[in-house]
Amino acid sequence: MHILQTKHVKLKPEEAKILLEKFKIKSSQLPKIKKKDSMLPEDVKIGDIIKIERKNLEGEKVDYYRVVV
Repeated sequence: MHILQTKHVKLKPEEAKILLEKFKIKSSQLPKIKKKDSMLPEDVKIGDIIKIERKNLEGEKVDYYRVVV
């Protein structure tokens, strides 16, 4: 992985459940990411939730979540 590429991690089912309960949402309410996206791990399926780890301008880690479509 290149230093400028953001880290994409597939959440385990129990992690996804905790995330959805925390924000009181359904997975369909998350932003979408296409299954063909080259950054996704090999083993993703439609409906999986992906955590994207980025850094903000201050260098702090910020997590974003997407559902695979």
